[in-house]
Amino acid sequence: MQTIGIKPPSSDRAPSPAQWGRSRDVSPLAAGVAAAVGGVGAVLALADISSPLRGPLTLFFLVAAPGAAIGSALRGLDPWGRWICAVAGAVALDLLVAEAMLATHRWSVTGGVVTIAVISVVGLVAPMVPARRLLGRAPGRRDS
Repeated sequence: MQTIGIKPPSSDRAPSPAQWGRSRDVSPLAAGVAAAVGGVGAVLALADISSPLRGPLTLFFLVAAPGAAIGSALRGLDPWGRWICAVAGAVALDLLVAEAMLATHRWSVTGGVVTIAVISVVGLVAPMVPARRLLGRAPGRRDS
């Protein structure tokens, strides 16, 4: 039995400037806008500024910050699977933090926002640190 591969048609023309990596150009821009919107939501919640945008932007921060941390740790999944897992994990983390704060009678909006921010920063930084540095071993050193 012979397997026939499907090859894209070859083109002698160079891609036009309009076709140059549209998705690659939009992704960093969207991430920057999301970070700015989430940051504004966190600032509005922490500064206790009364604004009609405070609720939606704070909610966006509470979903986007842990979602970004979870999504960065799941690089092996396809984009849709990673997106769904990140949103579900962010909602679960928010609920876990809220439940823990209610159970310990320490509920506060600022405390919840700060806790989610700290967990998200740790979750974003943790995959960047090599495991060998966490264990305290150098690559060439052997323990006796």
